[in-house]
Amino acid sequence: MIRVSIAGASGYAGGELLRLLLAHPDAEVHQITSERLAGKYAHRAHPNLRTLTRLRFHTLDELTESDVLFLCLPHGESSRRFDDLSRIAPRIIDLGADFRLDDPAQYERFYGRPHPRPDLLPRFTYGIAELNRAALAGADLVACAGCNATASILALRPLYRADVADLAVIEVKVGSSEAGNRSTPGSHHPERSGAMRSYKPTGHRHLAEIRAVLGAPVHFSATAAEMVRGVLATCHVFLNRDLDDKALWRIYRDAYAAEPFVRIVKERAGIHRYPDPNLLAGSNFCDVGFERDPLARRVVVMSAIDNLMKGAAGQAVQAFNVMHGLPETRGLGFPGLHPA
Repeated sequence: MIRVSIAGASGYAGGELLRLLLAHPDAEVHQITSERLAGKYAHRAHPNLRTLTRLRFHTLDELTESDVLFLCLPHGESSRRFDDLSRIAPRIIDLGADFRLDDPAQYERFYGRPHPRPDLLPRFTYGIAELNRAALAGADLVACAGCNATASILALRPLYRADVADLAVIEVKVGSSEAGNRSTPGSHHPERSGAMRSYKPTGHRHLAEIRAVLGAPVHFSATAAEMVRGVLATCHVFLNRDLDDKALWRIYRDAYAAEPFVRIVKERAGIHRYPDPNLLAGSNFCDVGFERDPLARRVVVMSAIDNLMKGAAGQAVQAFNVMHGLPETRGLGFPGLHPA
């Protein structure tokens, strides 16, 4: 068994990670941490796990050795405490944003301050298995991608890899859990309920990841939608040549036919003919669909994920499986719910 611990396990992503690892046949959860709930049982923060574990939260300073340490810490904490954390486990999988970018200048541009440990950035492998499977297999340090970046990259990368895209404009609609479990004026129920609020029309931090992976100056806007879980990325891609449906199908089949967690969704009729994040709650799937504009060189690519799963905890477990030579789907078989 692989001995794992979770630092920052009381948040939404940490709770999903704990849920997955408790049921993982090759993982033994050693310790979980929460500064706020130290000494309390896990179900205090995650009532869905009641009777499934008797683990109690510890403080970060109480962590002892494990094989893998998952980090679900507030922004800046992973880099600030890295030296101490790296002594606890030889392998680290960070679900936060501290090590996602390998360019310190881009970090400073998008996060508003210099990176505290730029020396560490080249040592981390970006955690999307569909991009970096070979690198993950030998990695000891992994930085999971942002949820909006994950949905957008998986939607667009086949077109950029095929060198057929001139420009992409991405609009994502996201659920309230993306903001975490700490209340803010924007998450207050009377303000959030029923809202369709554009909260980051330009300059979103995840844009840096998308541009770094695609190697192209794409554009990105984010809107808060009335749902708890989920990301729906609608990407308007302007092509550099005329392509018919068969050519587009070929590009996406070549990219994803062998991928266990990316599904091409394109039906001729019905209400589920395009990707829908509501169908993916609790699952590690990314559903990708597209429609060609018959009046222009434009393709609308749609991508849906559960932000807490494929955009966080599920992605982390998928990377964990690859790192340890396990079947990539181990512990990630839940298909989602319908209706939900």
